[in-house]
Amino acid sequence: MAKKVVATLKTGKGKEYSKVITMTKSPKSGAYSFKEIIVHNDHVQDAIAGTHK
Repeated sequence: MAKKVVATLKTGKGKEYSKVITMTKSPKSGAYSFKEIIVHNDHVQDAIAGTHK
């Protein structure tokens, strides 16, 4: 499934978007969780900072 998303991002207007993967550690269990979002290139820093919705 991820291959399809990446292939879509490489063509046409998809070049204006980036896939951002963030990792957070749960304070309760200590386990790591990953969140993947696709954002416009102008909003990558906001997504990394956690302010993107």
